[in-house]
Amino acid sequence: MSALIVPAVPTTYGERLRWTLVDGWIIARVNFIHWVRNPTMILSLVIYPVVMVLLFGYVLGSAMRVSGGGDYREFLMPGMFGQTMAHGVMTTMIVVATGAARGVTDRYRSMPISQSGVVLGRAFADMVNSVLELAVLLACGLAVGWSWHGSAGDALAAVGLLLLLRFALIWVGIYLGLMLTPESAGAAWMPLLPLTMLANTFVSPELMPGWLRAIAEWNPLSATVAACRELFGNPGWGGGSWAAEHALSLAIGWPVLITLVFLPLAVRRYRRLGR
Repeated sequence: MSALIVPAVPTTYGERLRWTLVDGWIIARVNFIHWVRNPTMILSLVIYPVVMVLLFGYVLGSAMRVSGGGDYREFLMPGMFGQTMAHGVMTTMIVVATGAARGVTDRYRSMPISQSGVVLGRAFADMVNSVLELAVLLACGLAVGWSWHGSAGDALAAVGLLLLLRFALIWVGIYLGLMLTPESAGAAWMPLLPLTMLANTFVSPELMPGWLRAIAEWNPLSATVAACRELFGNPGWGGGSWAAEHALSLAIGWPVLITLVFLPLAVRRYRRLGR
């Protein structure tokens, strides 16, 4: 009778980290294969922000004015970049909730793989998807007349801030996706849309009533969008509030805080499924 071969369990911190990263990459590859076999999902994610750019840039943009002067499309595009990154949380929620409902998550939990690696693989896959979305949106922005006016380094830093926000929101999406049904996750756009609109994405908070202005100024999305406008050299949100004057610091601080809160919550929720 042949002996049963049991995979060795990592004992040191370095081995556990390597185990988690390798398993995370394998899970990410599984998601990439699903995308290749279902290209309509990627197309729908890419087409939506492009339609929004055309809608706001041409249909509504002719009636919009930027405080302090400047072209509205240049004001708009950093807001569209940020909103697209924020809307990605809904995609993460739906995919995770659907996987849990169909038993895919239970299948992973029954296998001798790192449990942290499963959620890390989801994050890897969503980040690749986000880079693709952002690249298409940048090209769309250039096509409608948007451009950056700073250095290439500043532009890359702005892109990095956008992806940092998306990385932080991935953990929010994983955590909520593990708690919701696919139907509930699919309806998440209803509370999500006001949160992304109640920011400096389309208009300056200075034009809002006082209480709405305070909410918009402290919205994490506003910090990222304002910092990107500054780095891109686009017309942007002024104002004398602390949040307006420290947008770059908040654009780093908010995602770091969100990650520190929701990453361990997402891993803990995954490990406790079925208990």
